[in-house]
Amino acid sequence: MGAVLGRQDTHKRSFHGSKLEAKMVDAMQQRASHGTSMKSFDSIVMKFPKIDESFRKCKTIFEQFDEDSNGEIDKEELKHCFQKLEISFTEEEICDLFEACDINEDMGMKFNEFIVFLCLVYLLNEPAVSEAKIKMGLGNLEGTFETLVDAFVFLDKNKDGYVSKDEMIQAINETTTGERSSGHIAMKRFEEMDWDKNGMVSFKEFLFAFTRWVGIDENEDDDE
Repeated sequence: MGAVLGRQDTHKRSFHGSKLEAKMVDAMQQRASHGTSMKSFDSIVMKFPKIDESFRKCKTIFEQFDEDSNGEIDKEELKHCFQKLEISFTEEEICDLFEACDINEDMGMKFNEFIVFLCLVYLLNEPAVSEAKIKMGLGNLEGTFETLVDAFVFLDKNKDGYVSKDEMIQAINETTTGERSSGHIAMKRFEEMDWDKNGMVSFKEFLFAFTRWVGIDENEDDDE
């Protein structure tokens, strides 16, 4: 589960403070202003099976982008698919999204990374993205993406677009079950999310952790 954690320091620094992350933080802050329907971390956990099922439906979209069927999407395949779908992203926007989601820096977007990519496309609510959502068939996945945004907003207590360790502990302590080891659970969950170990979790980091929590592995076979 933690095999790739040591490999992203340089990549994370380049992403942190990028135009794409600034857009993500701004979008998340806007969403946070509307509040969240989540009442506890338990309510998020209860949704894991349904979210996992929805993620599996992304496989057909992934296969559409993976033109050479090698189990990962490279930058050229991503650009080509956007051209085919007549989605008007600039080359810089496509490259930024690709680099943000290629967490292993191996120049190929695997299935779990592609799910994160779809969630970021969903979050960036711009005209070109709205067009992309329709053409990529994301309409029926909107409920899942909304749940993920809602879950992040629940964790982000001060609504600054990031989740801190203290916020994670506070969120876990709001559990309805009164779990005695909530502090330990909170720290474990936070460490799973904070891949660059900077003490703050972005929506992207949250999404990568979430794909693991619901059972989508980075090396998942294509025959699921």
